[in-house]
Amino acid sequence: MQHIKQVIAETATPSWLGSVPLNFGYAAAGHLKADEWRILATVYLPIALIDLWGRNISTQSRNRALLNHTMELFCATRIVCLRTMTSARREAYLFHMTRYITKLKELHPHTKYKATHHLVLHLYNFLLLFGPVRSWWTFPFERLIGLLQRLPHNHKFCE
Repeated sequence: MQHIKQVIAETATPSWLGSVPLNFGYAAAGHLKADEWRILATVYLPIALIDLWGRNISTQSRNRALLNHTMELFCATRIVCLRTMTSARREAYLFHMTRYITKLKELHPHTKYKATHHLVLHLYNFLLLFGPVRSWWTFPFERLIGLLQRLPHNHKFCE
């Protein structure tokens, strides 16, 4: 965890790219927002894990298998968050996500499949029907809900 925090602190990113709290992982940081998870999974975690697990490991080691498996998820996440969507990108998303789910039980035998594992495969169809995820994701609504939740209120309507 300390290494991930160091990567967050030391990585130079464009000014338009948001970040995650430097005290990520502590209760004081609060919960990460969906966009912060996206940034963590597409920028900081790949850098941190390649640095940690990619050092001097053989192609047969468990760390290499875990790194490759995790990178499948990161690749799928990055593809699905792109501003434009093509048929090749949809196919690449499905390829990476299918490989990630297929290898999940092999690398983590104790893991139980969840409904989410099934649902992410349906994103392929949504990309076909609705285009890039950015055109129908709910980050703006989540931001509005967060603002409304922070407003002072007394739980009494119209008072």
